[in-house]
Amino acid sequence: MRLTTKGRYAVTAILDLALHQGHGPITLADIAERQGISLSYLEQLFAQLRRRGLVASTRGPGGGYNLGRPASQINVAEVISAVDESLDVRRCDGKGDCQDHTKCLTHDLWTDLTGQIYAFLSGITLESLMQRRDVLEIAEQQDMRMRFGDLEERRVVPIHTEA
Repeated sequence: MRLTTKGRYAVTAILDLALHQGHGPITLADIAERQGISLSYLEQLFAQLRRRGLVASTRGPGGGYNLGRPASQINVAEVISAVDESLDVRRCDGKGDCQDHTKCLTHDLWTDLTGQIYAFLSGITLESLMQRRDVLEIAEQQDMRMRFGDLEERRVVPIHTEA
């Protein structure tokens, strides 16, 4: 298993969506701005998430996305799988043909690890992530930056002129 940008971005984007629920549909443009993910990439990811029922879209003015189910019913493993990412660390993808069409010496070790990873990520819901203090603090900082811009960039530097 190698968790690619696709899986990481999918989890980040749907968590952003979950954190902003209750304010009407959330636009992908807002998620893109807060998370620094390209809008076109988010469109691709959300098409996959929508097909799996993890998000629902609303068209038209004021449209955007909402979670397809409560945050307590969506786990991280499900999000990663929805965007066609594998949680399997086995080179053979579980077929047992890792070495000359037979099981390799460490096949069962990697099978056990794959099960542990899946169980771990299945036990983490969006709701549990939303309750973490560190997640809430980062989300608040991102919202402030989006609302007010980067204050360092906006600071006015006086111009000194000589008489």
